Amino acid sequence: MSRASLDKDPRDVAAMFDDVASRYDVTNDVLSLGQDRLWRRAVVQACEAVPGQVVLDIAAGTGTSSEPFADSGVDVVPADFSLGMLRVGHRRRSDLGFTAADAMRLPFADASFDVVTMSFGLRNVADPDAALREFLRVTKPGGRFVLCEFSQPTSRAFRAVYTNYLMRSLPAVARRVSSNPESYVYLAESIQAWPAQRPMAQRIAQAGWDRVQWRNLSGGVVALHRATRPLADGAEGQDPVLHGRGDPA
Repeated sequence: MSRASLDKDPRDVAAMFDDVASRYDVTNDVLSLGQDRLWRRAVVQACEAVPGQVVLDIAAGTGTSSEPFADSGVDVVPADFSLGMLRVGHRRRSDLGFTAADAMRLPFADASFDVVTMSFGLRNVADPDAALREFLRVTKPGGRFVLCEFSQPTSRAFRAVYTNYLMRSLPAVARRVSSNPESYVYLAESIQAWPAQRPMAQRIAQAGWDRVQWRNLSGGVVALHRATRPLADGAEGQDPVLHGRGDPA
């Protein structure tokens, strides 16, 4: 069984996701206690994409995050670097244009997309800052970036319960439902090592994005960061990092 290390070698991470692709969506639904569906809806709302616009859904996996865009008439490109994920996705939705892509070296022209979104994928990139700059490059001036990623619960008491779930309960549940339980040990460790809401917002701003803000989902278990590409290169935007807000989801 493969398990990526926190060095995040792209070949190791891709192999890990190839290995879990067949049961990935079912496992996520179980381990998140169904919250993943709420998180996907929040991403779609934050993107504010409308028919006639083009969305890049990077780290789309099997395409469950891309389907709501396509079903609402928005042109979406589901992209991922795991060929196993892409194959499973293509069998599910052959009408979607699944594309092999490395987040650090996207195979798209400058200013190609109105919106770039990534859900639960930036943690797995070897150089997240390089990826954030790539997302900026392929986004049209004035376009949007929406990042959905695990974060830090805002309540100290809940944080302790959540940490116990991550490090003890999640791997145990994964052994029952996942095709590769070891990969979910990596998942728990990578979540623990990931920046909290404000430091993540600062990294997005440092990559060149403007008007960065975040919204907490599920008590901060997940954070939804949103930003805008400046209309002109080098332009200084207003309020590059805004304080986040909570959400009852």
